[in-house]
Amino acid sequence: MQWRRLARFHRETLHGYESRLVEIGAELKRVRECAGLPHHVAEEAEALVKKYFDLVAGFPAEVVAVAVLWTAAKAAGAPRPLEDFLRCSKANERRVRRAAWRLKEAMRQSKRPSIEDYVKTLAARVGLPAAVVKAAVELLERNRRVLAGKNPWVSAAAALWLASFKKLGLLKALAEAAGSTPVSIRNAAKRIRV
Repeated sequence: MQWRRLARFHRETLHGYESRLVEIGAELKRVRECAGLPHHVAEEAEALVKKYFDLVAGFPAEVVAVAVLWTAAKAAGAPRPLEDFLRCSKANERRVRRAAWRLKEAMRQSKRPSIEDYVKTLAARVGLPAAVVKAAVELLERNRRVLAGKNPWVSAAAALWLASFKKLGLLKALAEAAGSTPVSIRNAAKRIRV
């Protein structure tokens, strides 16, 4: 009996997702043709809808279509004013701006470099060997919760300093390379458990 309910739920959910994509796709096509955008922008917009579907699922199809096309046009290097898109749709401007902001934030989050990239960059600037880099990355992996929300440059410098056995001359070089102060790096090193 329970498997029937689960099967029905799965059918309804899958069908709902697919029908929502079709609805958004039709609106995308209509707004793209009205605004006179190139076809590659619409393809980019469709890819954004599929990638960030959970973020935009709560908005009406016309709002999603305008927000995604506006964002895709900017990303493709052919920015257009929002009014060009709003003329072609009955979407609310405030809701479009909110949906576009959510998309931009999600895209920005996905482009953010990892802490390992910060460590490697600093190590290259100061000239540290690969063994020290590896030890610093392992330190940061073990202390990920402690360093959440902290400056990644300072955290990477602190881990490199600890991995190189707290050499004083290196502390100044790391501070300069990270654009910070030796005091900040020492304080960050205190938070890291070795």
